[in-house]
Amino acid sequence: MPAPVVLIAEQLSPATIAALGPDFEVVNVDGTDRDALRSALQGADAVLVRSATQIDAEALSWAPRLKIVARAGVGLDNVDIKAATQAGVMVVNAPTSNIISAAELTVAHILGLARHLPRAHASLSAGDWKRSSFTGIELYEKTVGIIGLGRIGALVAERLRGFGVELIAFDPYVTAARAQQLGVQLVSLEELVAQADFLTIHMPRTPETLGMIGAEQLRAMKSTAYVVNVARGGLIDEAALAEALAAGEIAGAALDVFVQEPPADTSLTGLPTVNVTPHLGASTEEAQEKAGVSVAKSVRLALAGDLVPDAVNVAGGVIDEYVRPGLPLTEKLGQVFAGLSNGAIASLDIEVHGELAERNVEALRLAALKGVFSKVVSDPVSYVNAPLLAEQRNVEVRFTTDTVAESYRNVITLRGALTDGTQVSVSGTLTGPKQIEKIVEVNGYEVELPIPEHLIVFSYTDRPGIVASYGKLLGDAGVNIAGLQIARDEKKGTALSVLSVDGPVADDIINALGEAIGAEGLSRIEIDAL
Repeated sequence: MPAPVVLIAEQLSPATIAALGPDFEVVNVDGTDRDALRSALQGADAVLVRSATQIDAEALSWAPRLKIVARAGVGLDNVDIKAATQAGVMVVNAPTSNIISAAELTVAHILGLARHLPRAHASLSAGDWKRSSFTGIELYEKTVGIIGLGRIGALVAERLRGFGVELIAFDPYVTAARAQQLGVQLVSLEELVAQADFLTIHMPRTPETLGMIGAEQLRAMKSTAYVVNVARGGLIDEAALAEALAAGEIAGAALDVFVQEPPADTSLTGLPTVNVTPHLGASTEEAQEKAGVSVAKSVRLALAGDLVPDAVNVAGGVIDEYVRPGLPLTEKLGQVFAGLSNGAIASLDIEVHGELAERNVEALRLAALKGVFSKVVSDPVSYVNAPLLAEQRNVEVRFTTDTVAESYRNVITLRGALTDGTQVSVSGTLTGPKQIEKIVEVNGYEVELPIPEHLIVFSYTDRPGIVASYGKLLGDAGVNIAGLQIARDEKKGTALSVLSVDGPVADDIINALGEAIGAEGLSRIEIDAL
């Protein structure tokens, strides 16, 4: 089998390639060259990018084998997450790789504003000696307002405490206890902009946060105040900021990010009261190496079929080693459930019973959905798009856990209803030291047999001679029965036969079998190897 192809679309650190290891064929391409990217994506199983390569819906359509897009950094503005999810492609980033670098740059910009460092440097470099023109201020006892106390905002707070500043913050999702741990007082946004000598913003860019520091907020600030944005372009309204600076409503600003990069005009970058850097928040050797190594590890996990902790479009995270053997079992149970469902699925209950329920078993929900929909749709199904497929088909999905299992240490059950009201269920477990995958229940009948590749399940009125009848029919057709389980419901007078056979069975034989025994329900199930 050929090695999976990992496409490197931008320059990454040598440590990234080393972290991938020897198990992949690594191909390099200039991701900004769309023609070259199109050609390279056709054979790629994974693609690693930074910020210049656009992995949009069009690029995804060029990559039939693609399983993962890995962004060696934090932002994902250049990756169409919705299109990737619909295509079943996992998207990962390195969310913690640059947090120290970004926090340190924030502090550097605050110090640069306080002491006019860029202008003083430019003046002296031009041959002037104008000490009195660059009198600054101390940070000591100044008020720093932090908007967003996430990972970077918290690091900024930790670093600024040593300067003896008063720290205030606005973050509606942070508790007072957490703020107290950081030595920060939580205030409203209105209070923050009015009190801050330095305002620094550390929020994600969303429709709600775009322009959240605009003309109204800037007018409410002290005329001696400064604003800093090392997070995302657009969080501070650039036009309003330029007007506020021109009008003297605030003293200055420091910007590392812009709405358009590079900026289309110099209305901000050319102002003497604005310190600017070209999006350097993650531009340290340490951050680049951390990002590359992090996503390389994610690629290894994804191509091995595992869930990835840093995946942004799939839940599940790290898989417990005790839970891991249940993934292929649950996925196969999903395939059996789909095979038993001779109609559209209206609802699906995924139940985990036993010791497994004491662990994080979210991955089993995804495995069940992947198994079910791999037999329902023709497009590729993965942990990523399986929940979306259920949502698109209005399948009501419920996931429950229970630490009690009656007959086995652990039992996983898929139980659901079809749109015509028919009830379907299948249960499975892992038995023995070798963890053999077994089916232990089908549609309420108790059975126990290893999960085969080829399965025939049928119910009928319980009466003598049925086994001989279908045994002869299959034998005459050259179909070898590898395993057989029969279960009875004496109250209903019905029985269920579950047959594992050595190969696929033709339609005409299945139809003849159903007619010969008067089958009330008949399913032929092919289980894909995992």
